[in-house]
Amino acid sequence: MIGIIDYGMGNLFSVSKALERLDVPYMMGDRPEKIEGCDGYILPGVGAFPDAMKALDEHGFIPFIKEKAASGVPIYGICLGMQLLFEASEEGGETEGLGLFPGKIVKFPGVDDQGRNYKVPHMGWNKLDIHQPNQPLMTDVGNDYVYFVHSFVVQTEDESILYATADYHMEVPAIIGRDHVVASQFHPEKSGKPGMQLLENFCKVMVKQ
Repeated sequence: MIGIIDYGMGNLFSVSKALERLDVPYMMGDRPEKIEGCDGYILPGVGAFPDAMKALDEHGFIPFIKEKAASGVPIYGICLGMQLLFEASEEGGETEGLGLFPGKIVKFPGVDDQGRNYKVPHMGWNKLDIHQPNQPLMTDVGNDYVYFVHSFVVQTEDESILYATADYHMEVPAIIGRDHVVASQFHPEKSGKPGMQLLENFCKVMVKQ
């Protein structure tokens, strides 16, 4: 059973429909006690980092997520849900994150190394560059195109957590992970076959149901 963390800022409909297409049982809950005991969890996210952290706190999910991560329960963060797993974000001022991965969330500069302006947010299909193909999450996932929508990007010096990156005027961490905690900056449920493969790998390979 997969638990979808509902803190009021997630794309719950598209995630739940994707799990239904994969024939994966799930439940949603807006409080930890409503989804306690699931085999794995998905942390979706759409919106601003400070608002999301506030909502997670108000719903009681901050200690819940940290406890599950510490005890080895698989977790998959999506889009903003991925960014929340890091130490902090500069969005709306310095805001502390969940701290499960080292690094900070920063805004795309909007200017490349040659001084040329580029569009922010990063929106549309972009090709993955796979760094760690042997990770369980990456089974049968190649250098495919997936769908991004984000104005802020992960900045980390820990290359060991980079499963895949994309290029958008800079190297963009696209899929990250360590052991049982993984995440993608793009929306797998909106990314066609490779996105659905990632969700299936998480639910049916990483999660022991």
